[in-house]
Amino acid sequence: MTAWRGLALALSWLTVLPVRAGTGSAPAAGVAAAAIRWAPVVGALVGAVSGALAWGLVAAGVPTLVAGLLGVAAGVLATRGMHVDGLADTADGLGCYGPPERALAVMRDGGAGPFAVVTLLVALGAQAAALAAVAPLGPAVATAAGALAAATGRAGFAWCARRGVPAARPGGLGASVAGSQPWWVAAAWWVLLAAAAALLVPARWPGVLGVAAAAVLVVGLSAHTRRRFGGMTGDVLGAASELGVTAVLVVLSAAL
Repeated sequence: MTAWRGLALALSWLTVLPVRAGTGSAPAAGVAAAAIRWAPVVGALVGAVSGALAWGLVAAGVPTLVAGLLGVAAGVLATRGMHVDGLADTADGLGCYGPPERALAVMRDGGAGPFAVVTLLVALGAQAAALAAVAPLGPAVATAAGALAAATGRAGFAWCARRGVPAARPGGLGASVAGSQPWWVAAAWWVLLAAAAALLVPARWPGVLGVAAAAVLVVGLSAHTRRRFGGMTGDVLGAASELGVTAVLVVLSAAL
């Protein structure tokens, strides 16, 4: 029962779908932990839609880069922009001077500083250009690439929320899931996704390399943000997701 409630919560948290999780304002710790484990499945659904949309637009005669941008935009809208917001806030927090308290205050501010703007331009621009390169390869490839990238990005949640990493501040999504995951959950997801990529993505190795690159980036991000912020936050989860998505799409676009 907890697992299915976790899936409902993951859909409610991570998409705009009107799913009723039935957990109230403060979900039980077990349900919140289960939602993190379901996140890659939810991500795969969002990514598949983005990839299919990009292919459909290219097939309809839309310029490839425009199709890539619109495919990425669809994914942002489907997630209420929460992951890109987390990436922006994390970039500003890492870019400021001062102790962890200062960085966390910058992240709470809500505005977009220069680090956030540049990071979003590079990450979303790279995603759009990469999706534009993959979309003309056909509906199966575009859909699989989008699903793989988004699922891999959300698999990073489990690593950032692994046991031994505290919440950097009380309250919010980060505090509700910090330390909730055994370390092997993220590793298992990365291995599973790499295996799926070897079967579903043409030429096999590009997908595997994309998943591996994403895993390396997320491990590095988690280590750095733990030192810099004193733990993890919900914004770090968003940053991990977008880094993973970008890594997979860029590697696929370069190798396919």
